[in-house]
Amino acid sequence: MLQDSKKKRTYDAIVIGSGASGGWAAKELCEKGLKTLVLERGRDVKHVQDYPTASKAPWQFEFRGTVPIDQRMDYQNLKRVSADSLHWNIKDEEQPFVEEKPFRWFRGYHVGGKSLLWARQTQRWSDMDFEGPVRDGFAVDWPIRYKDLEPWYTHVEKFAGIAGNKDGLPELPDSEVMPAFEMSCIESHFKESLKKNYGDTRHLINARCAHLTDPQPIHIEQGRSKCQNQNMCRRGCNFGGYFSSNASTLPWAMKTGNMTLRPDAVVHSIIYDEEKQKATGVRIIDAHTKEMIEFYADIVFVNASTFNSNAILLNSTSGRFPNGLGNDNGLMGKYISWHNYRGKANAQFEGFADKVTSGRNPSNAYIPRFRNLRKQETDFLRGYAIGIGGGRWMGPDTQGIGLSLTENLLNPKHGLWSISSWMMGECVPVEENHLRLHPELKDKYGIPQIVMSCDWTENDDKMVADYVEQSKEMFEKAGFINITAEDTHSPPGSDIHEMGGVRMGHDPETSLLNEWNQLHQCKNVFVTDGACMTSTGTQNPTLTFMALTARAANYAVDEMKKRNL
Repeated sequence: MLQDSKKKRTYDAIVIGSGASGGWAAKELCEKGLKTLVLERGRDVKHVQDYPTASKAPWQFEFRGTVPIDQRMDYQNLKRVSADSLHWNIKDEEQPFVEEKPFRWFRGYHVGGKSLLWARQTQRWSDMDFEGPVRDGFAVDWPIRYKDLEPWYTHVEKFAGIAGNKDGLPELPDSEVMPAFEMSCIESHFKESLKKNYGDTRHLINARCAHLTDPQPIHIEQGRSKCQNQNMCRRGCNFGGYFSSNASTLPWAMKTGNMTLRPDAVVHSIIYDEEKQKATGVRIIDAHTKEMIEFYADIVFVNASTFNSNAILLNSTSGRFPNGLGNDNGLMGKYISWHNYRGKANAQFEGFADKVTSGRNPSNAYIPRFRNLRKQETDFLRGYAIGIGGGRWMGPDTQGIGLSLTENLLNPKHGLWSISSWMMGECVPVEENHLRLHPELKDKYGIPQIVMSCDWTENDDKMVADYVEQSKEMFEKAGFINITAEDTHSPPGSDIHEMGGVRMGHDPETSLLNEWNQLHQCKNVFVTDGACMTSTGTQNPTLTFMALTARAANYAVDEMKKRNL
């Protein structure tokens, strides 16, 4: 009986997490014939039927979408709580953590994870990014270069569907794209101004994004259709117009007959067999019964999102690995990094009085990184990209009293054209920025709480100052007025791009993973989410996570066939 029970809990592969990278691991492994168990700590979410606010009109929400104060009290870690996406938020008591320093941690505990919440921006890395650490002397050298990932970027992009242009920029290699969303006239004006004033050193392009503007047969086969420009993406998209695990990779994996999905499975740790000298499975806590259950597999993919992937590995202790699975060098959980979004800028323009914004654009324009690309030219390391959005909308005029106020509110008029920008800076990983497990405090599942100890560095401060200065200069040269640019001093983590802690590298003494995302000391465990990142680049990172995952999964299957795992 015990043997039968264990057999029913045995698979070829286990994937921890069902978000963007976990979905890709499931797809690739299942397509190659591996019986794969996907573990998700949150509830099940089925595409379309579990998007309760999709396409809902404002007047269909109680309180017009405002969340009452008493309901907000359970979400203190979130900077914004909105009724249209409240169903994706987790309550603070679900997973308490210790903030040694302020950190805003966003999570997606449901099937699909943050692939239902992401900004859908998909810019490739270049060798300028992969070579950054060795060139600038921080972190460690990446064990891969652009050529290693290029075919996997293409593989992921064709399946996911990316809108954008072929821009021909060496700092931002071209993607496999379908037509881009149109720029507004103020964005086009700004693009021409950059070209006039900065030549080939600064470019405004359409940000590449995971939206279907011209669905191909592979997307129709997934059951997805063209983006409807509703701009309600964070609610879940009934059309599958943007890429998510729920609309794309998970159903694709499921139809192979090789995937088993288990939601409400909070992963406790990975099981290590000291005789076999490899991982043999995963321990979970059932979210409802609190029962601990063990599942077994030949390979394990860790895609629980950066901080939880670190925490799971740190909690996977054994006689061989008393400090966490594969953590011989004690670096696991260290060199945590993220993106610097502290800088914001806004301006207005008095031109184009005969034009207005029509419709909605689910993407934005984008200035790729232009600082320290080929040589060190500033007093800070690395650089930043800039997001750009502009339009002209009607706004209520609250001037006046009595009848004049009523008249103004009932007859809104178009204001000036406005434009905004936000920085996406590369945070240099430092050892002091880390997470660890608390020796005593546990969450409601009996799992040690995460202690977060991360802060900005002088390099980040200097980068923000440069962004503020450059934003003002670029806006002034474009003829904009009412220019404001500031350092918001938001805490780390405010824009969810956390990375690192289980970094890739050549040397087991200074890194945790090899060039195939395998733990140096436990080759049948692969880490392919944000935890694996050696440095952060300036690009939104999810596309790179997905490409790394597809590459590692195919390598894992080949190694299994060779009986190397």
